[in-house]
Amino acid sequence: MNVAEGHRINLGRAVLTALPQRALWWAGMRVLVVSDLHLGKSERMARRGGSLVPPYESQETLARLADLIARWDPLHVVCLGDSFDDNRAAEALPPEARTALSAMMAGRRWTWILGNHDPGPVALGGDCTDELVLDGVVFRHIAARDAQVAEVSGHYHPKAGVRGSRRAAFVTDGRRLILPAFGTYTGGLDVSDPAISGLMAPGARAILAGRTMVQVPLAACTRPAHGPPTRWARGLG
Repeated sequence: MNVAEGHRINLGRAVLTALPQRALWWAGMRVLVVSDLHLGKSERMARRGGSLVPPYESQETLARLADLIARWDPLHVVCLGDSFDDNRAAEALPPEARTALSAMMAGRRWTWILGNHDPGPVALGGDCTDELVLDGVVFRHIAARDAQVAEVSGHYHPKAGVRGSRRAAFVTDGRRLILPAFGTYTGGLDVSDPAISGLMAPGARAILAGRTMVQVPLAACTRPAHGPPTRWARGLG
């Protein structure tokens, strides 16, 4: 693989690739993993009387996911929870979004890991489960503090800042891996926040997503210049 196409992560026995597009590729299993799509966020915000934002985030998020599926042709796609902003947002997905999802799901295994935003079953096909184990790697929405095996999770929408650059980031200590949010309308939590850093063993690192991926020690990541770490920015919850 061209290094421009991702950053290698060893997690237990698994060799994984953090992709610039904020997704994870497991070549040996042909599994593509994304987290926190938060489809339907604009609809949920409008329904609850929040800020009105352009209602196109689901289409944009799904278009980016379709591009990744076309590029890597996975046998299995795993969505690590909070795929929908809530159950009503899933029910309110427009027909074109449902059609796009159906096209992506056709001919491959698809697993919805249940998150704190979407705790109920998803009537869109695929399998719904709290956790998934593949070849010794556990996939769940929120990292378990007592995890004893290789673990991949999401939920925290990690972001990291280095030398003035602030981006979505993967965070890993070789035993666990937290993915950045894939969805369009998603904020983030600074990797220096104890909710993230407290899960990691010494020597953990952040891998900043983007065209040029950068790996830095977690301890070297800087907080925003003003105020506390960016928590639940742009409505993350």
